Amino acid sequence: MLEVALRHRFGRDGFALDIAFAMPEAGVTALFGPSGCGKSTVLAVVAGLLRPQAGRVALRGQVLLDTARGVFVPPERRRCAVVFQDARLFPHFSVEANLRYGLRRAPPDAAGPGIEEVVALLGIGHLMARRPGKLSGGERQRVALGRALLARPLLLLMDEPLAALDAERRAEVLPFLARLRTAAGLPILYVTHALDEVDALADRLVLLQAGRVAAEGTVEALSLRTDLPLAGRRDAGALLPCTVVAHDAARGLTRLGFAGGTLWVPLRDEPPGTTARVRLRARDVAVATAEPRQLSTQNVLPAVLAGIGEAASPHELFLRLRLGESELLARVTRDSVARLGLVPGMAVWAVVKAVTFDRAGPAGG
Repeated sequence: MLEVALRHRFGRDGFALDIAFAMPEAGVTALFGPSGCGKSTVLAVVAGLLRPQAGRVALRGQVLLDTARGVFVPPERRRCAVVFQDARLFPHFSVEANLRYGLRRAPPDAAGPGIEEVVALLGIGHLMARRPGKLSGGERQRVALGRALLARPLLLLMDEPLAALDAERRAEVLPFLARLRTAAGLPILYVTHALDEVDALADRLVLLQAGRVAAEGTVEALSLRTDLPLAGRRDAGALLPCTVVAHDAARGLTRLGFAGGTLWVPLRDEPPGTTARVRLRARDVAVATAEPRQLSTQNVLPAVLAGIGEAASPHELFLRLRLGESELLARVTRDSVARLGLVPGMAVWAVVKAVTFDRAGPAGG
């Protein structure tokens, strides 16, 4: 487990942080929030690159920082590997030499993957003789990941590793990160302001706002919280664990199962049995008091209206819809609620107009 508590102010009247959270010994914990909320500062404190004015950091029971007791373990002894936005590879080394540099930094008795295993995991075997200047941005980040893994850390720290990449390169690297989170078997603290990265990678979410922890918990649970800043985003909505059930190639559709029903999405490549998470955006979910018929929308699901809550817009409300063991959010106008006479406990139909399915998520890697 990683335990973090810190207080720090930049300058006499500058930005101040007062943050405390804990993360488990496995999986990905995302530090999420807008630019300037303190995410990278937290990462720097954990890595030992910044000594806060007050704080304590402990990893697997070892105290790395305790300002009250005067404890400060230097960065090179913390067993934390950092992957930054820019890959920071040695430009005069080949890819293989960069990877072997990471391996040389590993403690002699540390267990971990060998260079062949890492190369295969990240798909960089064909790049071994090249120098960083001959790599794409996505390839450089994959090499940086490999170098970090070969240092055999106890904790992997990732500071917005995809932020400097264009959409095509981000799409290239994300599947490797998803494979990494499953294969590495070590905790990852992941800083990002991109919700699709959280959806694809994170098990837990620590939501930061203005230097404070606004909330922490599983990504699925926080996606349903309408009292958090997440609810004000256009892509706000429920994150739903699903399993690929079957493909219907003739119709160009894939059927997903979840705890409460099934969803149809455009045809996918993943084989049946693959687990994934899909985001059902609240703005893409409508409700009806009678079963709609003759719709182009494939997904019309029976539900119970579990609750009605405020939205960021004064003209809108959030509906919390229960489907078996699962819940969805719908964002509708106040007029719709009044016109349909919606009250908690009613039986309704959820009409899901779009499903954001990007890739296999933490449920199955």
